[in-house]
Amino acid sequence: MHVGCMGLAPKSHDSVDSIPPMPTGGNLDNKRIGVGTTMYYPVEVAGALPSMGDARAAPGDGEIDGTAIETSITGTFKITLIKKTDADKPAWFPILDFPLGETADTFIVHGFTETDYLETYKNSPGDIYGAPGLPGGALQPAMMNAYTQTRKFMMATYNISQAESDTIMTQGVDFGITQL
Repeated sequence: MHVGCMGLAPKSHDSVDSIPPMPTGGNLDNKRIGVGTTMYYPVEVAGALPSMGDARAAPGDGEIDGTAIETSITGTFKITLIKKTDADKPAWFPILDFPLGETADTFIVHGFTETDYLETYKNSPGDIYGAPGLPGGALQPAMMNAYTQTRKFMMATYNISQAESDTIMTQGVDFGITQL
């Protein structure tokens, strides 16, 4: 089971569509996010204003027909604020501009067609639905963003070069596709 839509309020708009994912979360529909996963989101507004929903009993990636085996959820969630001034904040903390998941043995880096569709389409956020990489479009923009976010994360986390990051990604990173 997983929560398909989880995140925090963005600073740029008073209300947003919950479907397109953004740096502060949203409808990630990622089956890798489940019990025991820690999720990290950049906080953009006072109080963060967390939101959760869209629970799935048997999640898959893509939600091809627009739905999954939806269910209600009762759970225990622990919310912790990591501040910029915290001495023990993770090495990747300063570069976090995407939802990041962590399990016992894996990091889950997210990359979307647009890093922040609310910035790209600030005057008309609904235009994201016509962007390349969305239904009927190419996957290349989203894959390029996922690669860029993963590279940036690895370089910050492990203090390695871009070339070292690319070599490690080639040999040991699995890129999954959600949001189809």
